[in-house]
Amino acid sequence: MKILFAGPSLPDAAALCGDRITVRPPAAHGDVLAAIREGATAMGIVDGNFEHVAPVWHKEILHALDQGVAVFGAASMGALRAAECDAFGMIGIGRIYEDYANGRRVDDADVALLHGPAELGYPALSLPLVNVEATLDRLEADGSLEKHDISSIRTAAREMFYKVRTWPAILDAAGSFTNRSALLQLFHARCVDSKREDALALLRALSDFDGKTPAKRGDWTFRATSLWRAVADQPSA
Repeated sequence: MKILFAGPSLPDAAALCGDRITVRPPAAHGDVLAAIREGATAMGIVDGNFEHVAPVWHKEILHALDQGVAVFGAASMGALRAAECDAFGMIGIGRIYEDYANGRRVDDADVALLHGPAELGYPALSLPLVNVEATLDRLEADGSLEKHDISSIRTAAREMFYKVRTWPAILDAAGSFTNRSALLQLFHARCVDSKREDALALLRALSDFDGKTPAKRGDWTFRATSLWRAVADQPSA
């Protein structure tokens, strides 16, 4: 059984997966352990809950790898956990994961965004910094914006709290632009959704996974600490 934890990064995951992969909401503490108990042989972590509940635990991922379950991570919480657990066998995918793994990114908030409920399809109410910067990189590469404008917009976006980061708010913080309306149209037309791109790459890898790749990497032993036993001994919900 293959399981994908996804939300705002890939709101149409269920339609894309069909019957091949079971789609679940963003992962929180205990969800990976529950998936292992249900017989998961491979899982992908794209999105995760973190603000009002405990986030998915590294120890759960190590337990999955120790049990031979392949764990993929990309795009959002999955990219963060993959960068932290790739030495043990977790498989990181995509540009965002690579940025964290190589130290080009260090702030968890770079992938965070405010969004609506699952019932409405996780509508995005703010912009994750990774998407803003990928868009600015595209506009700089094709010469659509002057470098000094890109620099001021990038700085404003980086300094903004993730829940209020939108293109209008970024422009307001970056300074006065006489061509504000044209810029907003440009951003919306050329916006790069890096999180979705990486999530789709993970979905392809998870779909193609044949179960033959060893999950665990390196010479390490999973330790069932007292804290782990206290969690693992609790009955599944």
